[in-house]
Amino acid sequence: MPKAKKEQIDFVKELQNKLNIKNVNAVPKVEKVILSCGIWSLVTRKWQKDFGEFENNLKRISWQKARMIKSRKSISNFKLREWMPVMLQSTLRKKRAVEFLDRFVKLVLPRMRDFSWISSKSFDPSGVLNIWIPNYNIFPELWLDDVTIPMGIQITIVTSSKNIEQSKALLEALWFVFKL
Repeated sequence: MPKAKKEQIDFVKELQNKLNIKNVNAVPKVEKVILSCGIWSLVTRKWQKDFGEFENNLKRISWQKARMIKSRKSISNFKLREWMPVMLQSTLRKKRAVEFLDRFVKLVLPRMRDFSWISSKSFDPSGVLNIWIPNYNIFPELWLDDVTIPMGIQITIVTSSKNIEQSKALLEALWFVFKL
Protein backbone atom coordinates (compact mmCIF):
# COMPACT_ATOMS: atom_id res chain seq x y z
CA MET A 1 0.00 0.00 0.00
CA PRO A 2 1.39 3.48 -0.90
CA LYS A 3 2.49 5.67 1.97
CA ALA A 4 -0.02 8.48 1.22
CA LYS A 5 -2.94 6.04 1.20
CA LYS A 6 -1.84 4.56 4.56
CA GLU A 7 -1.57 8.04 6.12
CA GLN A 8 -5.06 8.87 4.86
CA ILE A 9 -6.49 5.71 6.45
CA ASP A 10 -4.79 6.54 9.77
CA PHE A 11 -6.18 10.08 9.56
CA VAL A 12 -9.73 8.79 9.01
CA LYS A 13 -9.47 6.25 11.86
CA GLU A 14 -8.12 8.90 14.23
CA LEU A 15 -10.95 11.30 13.32
CA GLN A 16 -13.51 8.48 13.64
CA ASN A 17 -12.32 7.67 17.17
CA LYS A 18 -12.21 11.34 18.17
CA LEU A 19 -15.78 12.02 17.02
CA ASN A 20 -17.05 8.63 18.24
CA ILE A 21 -18.52 7.69 14.85
CA LYS A 22 -19.18 4.02 14.16
CA ASN A 23 -19.44 4.07 10.36
CA VAL A 24 -16.29 5.02 8.39
CA ASN A 25 -18.41 6.59 5.65
CA ALA A 26 -19.98 9.01 8.15
CA VAL A 27 -16.62 10.63 8.95
CA PRO A 28 -16.69 14.24 7.66
CA LYS A 29 -14.70 15.10 4.54
CA VAL A 30 -13.80 18.28 2.70
CA GLU A 31 -16.35 18.58 -0.11
CA LYS A 32 -15.11 21.76 -1.79
CA VAL A 33 -13.12 24.94 -1.35
CA ILE A 34 -14.40 28.11 -3.01
CA LEU A 35 -12.02 31.01 -3.73
CA SER A 36 -13.74 34.33 -4.46
CA CYS A 37 -12.29 37.69 -5.41
CA GLY A 38 -14.65 40.68 -5.59
CA ILE A 39 -13.90 43.00 -8.51
CA TRP A 40 -17.03 45.16 -8.48
CA SER A 41 -15.24 48.17 -6.95
CA LEU A 42 -12.82 48.14 -9.88
CA VAL A 43 -15.63 48.06 -12.44
CA THR A 44 -16.98 51.42 -11.29
CA ARG A 45 -13.58 53.03 -11.94
CA LYS A 46 -13.34 54.12 -15.54
CA TRP A 47 -9.72 53.05 -16.00
CA GLN A 48 -10.22 49.43 -15.00
CA LYS A 49 -11.80 47.37 -17.79
CA ASP A 50 -9.43 44.41 -18.09
CA PHE A 51 -9.39 41.81 -15.34
CA GLY A 52 -6.75 39.58 -16.90
CA GLU A 53 -4.30 40.20 -14.06
CA PHE A 54 -6.79 39.08 -11.42
CA GLU A 55 -7.85 36.05 -13.48
CA ASN A 56 -4.21 34.99 -13.95
CA ASN A 57 -3.42 35.45 -10.26
CA LEU A 58 -6.45 33.44 -9.16
CA LYS A 59 -5.54 30.80 -11.73
CA ARG A 60 -2.03 30.51 -10.22
CA ILE A 61 -3.43 30.24 -6.70
CA SER A 62 -6.13 27.67 -7.48
CA TRP A 63 -4.49 25.80 -10.40
CA GLN A 64 -7.62 26.21 -12.50
CA LYS A 65 -9.37 28.91 -14.50
CA ALA A 66 -11.62 31.26 -12.53
CA ARG A 67 -15.10 32.03 -13.78
CA MET A 68 -16.48 35.55 -14.04
CA ILE A 69 -19.74 36.18 -12.18
CA LYS A 70 -21.85 39.05 -13.47
CA SER A 71 -24.64 40.97 -11.76
CA ARG A 72 -28.19 39.81 -12.40
CA LYS A 73 -29.97 43.13 -11.89
CA SER A 74 -29.22 46.83 -11.74
CA ILE A 75 -28.88 48.72 -8.45
CA SER A 76 -28.61 52.45 -9.07
CA ASN A 77 -27.39 53.39 -5.57
CA PHE A 78 -24.30 51.22 -6.06
CA LYS A 79 -23.80 52.27 -9.71
CA LEU A 80 -24.27 48.63 -10.61
CA ARG A 81 -25.75 47.74 -13.99
CA GLU A 82 -27.09 44.44 -15.21
CA TRP A 83 -24.39 42.06 -16.54
CA MET A 84 -21.49 44.04 -15.03
CA PRO A 85 -18.64 41.82 -13.78
CA VAL A 86 -18.85 41.51 -10.01
CA MET A 87 -16.67 38.58 -8.89
CA LEU A 88 -14.11 36.00 -9.94
CA GLN A 89 -14.69 32.58 -8.45
CA SER A 90 -12.93 29.24 -8.52
CA THR A 91 -14.24 26.01 -6.96
CA LEU A 92 -11.81 23.26 -5.95
CA ARG A 93 -13.05 19.74 -5.28
CA LYS A 94 -11.63 16.43 -4.01
CA LYS A 95 -7.85 16.12 -4.34
CA ARG A 96 -7.28 19.73 -5.45
CA ALA A 97 -9.23 21.03 -2.46
CA VAL A 98 -7.20 19.01 0.03
CA GLU A 99 -3.90 19.98 -1.64
CA PHE A 100 -4.93 23.65 -1.57
CA LEU A 101 -5.80 23.44 2.13
CA ASP A 102 -2.45 21.78 2.84
CA ARG A 103 -0.57 24.59 1.07
CA PHE A 104 -2.82 27.20 2.67
CA VAL A 105 -2.19 26.02 6.23
CA LYS A 106 1.52 25.31 5.87
CA LEU A 107 2.64 28.17 3.60
CA VAL A 108 0.09 30.99 3.49
CA LEU A 109 -1.20 31.33 7.06
CA PRO A 110 2.34 31.61 8.54
CA ARG A 111 3.05 34.43 6.07
CA MET A 112 0.06 36.47 7.25
CA ARG A 113 0.96 39.45 9.34
CA ASP A 114 0.12 39.08 13.05
CA PHE A 115 -1.60 35.74 12.48
CA SER A 116 -2.07 33.52 15.51
CA TRP A 117 -5.36 31.64 14.94
CA ILE A 118 -8.65 31.47 13.04
CA SER A 119 -11.70 32.61 14.94
CA SER A 120 -14.30 29.98 15.79
CA LYS A 121 -16.94 32.58 14.92
CA SER A 122 -16.02 32.13 11.25
CA PHE A 123 -18.22 29.03 11.09
CA ASP A 124 -21.84 29.29 10.01
CA PRO A 125 -24.43 27.01 11.73
CA SER A 126 -24.08 24.26 9.10
CA GLY A 127 -20.31 23.98 9.65
CA VAL A 128 -19.01 25.96 6.65
CA LEU A 129 -15.83 27.94 7.40
CA ASN A 130 -15.31 31.38 5.81
CA ILE A 131 -11.89 33.04 5.87
CA TRP A 132 -11.16 36.52 4.53
CA ILE A 133 -7.60 37.40 3.53
CA PRO A 134 -7.14 41.14 2.96
CA ASN A 135 -4.35 40.77 0.40
CA TYR A 136 -3.78 37.76 -1.83
CA ASN A 137 -0.11 38.53 -2.60
CA ILE A 138 0.93 36.39 0.40
CA PHE A 139 0.40 33.24 -1.66
CA PRO A 140 3.80 31.78 -2.65
CA GLU A 141 2.64 31.20 -6.25
CA LEU A 142 2.57 34.95 -6.90
CA TRP A 143 5.56 37.20 -7.39
CA LEU A 144 5.50 40.79 -6.17
CA ASP A 145 5.52 42.01 -9.77
CA ASP A 146 2.30 40.06 -10.51
CA VAL A 147 0.20 42.13 -8.10
CA THR A 148 -0.28 45.76 -9.17
CA ILE A 149 -3.55 46.35 -7.30
CA PRO A 150 -3.84 44.56 -3.94
CA MET A 151 -7.11 42.63 -3.66
CA GLY A 152 -8.69 40.54 -0.94
CA ILE A 153 -9.77 36.94 -1.33
CA GLN A 154 -12.57 35.02 0.37
CA ILE A 155 -11.96 31.32 1.09
CA THR A 156 -14.99 29.16 1.86
CA ILE A 157 -14.41 25.59 3.06
CA VAL A 158 -17.45 23.32 2.74
CA THR A 159 -17.37 20.00 4.60
CA SER A 160 -19.77 17.06 4.68
CA SER A 161 -20.35 17.45 8.43
CA LYS A 162 -23.69 18.35 9.95
CA ASN A 163 -22.47 20.71 12.68
CA ILE A 164 -19.69 23.04 13.74
CA GLU A 165 -17.99 20.59 16.12
CA GLN A 166 -17.42 17.97 13.43
CA SER A 167 -16.17 20.57 10.94
CA LYS A 168 -13.82 22.01 13.53
CA ALA A 169 -12.46 18.56 14.41
CA LEU A 170 -11.86 17.80 10.72
CA LEU A 171 -10.04 21.07 10.10
CA GLU A 172 -7.99 20.71 13.28
CA ALA A 173 -6.90 17.31 11.99
CA LEU A 174 -5.81 19.16 8.81
CA TRP A 175 -3.58 21.44 10.97
CA PHE A 176 -5.90 24.47 11.25
CA VAL A 177 -5.47 26.43 14.49
CA PHE A 178 -8.62 27.85 16.11
CA LYS A 179 -9.08 30.28 18.96
CA LEU A 180 -10.34 28.59 22.13
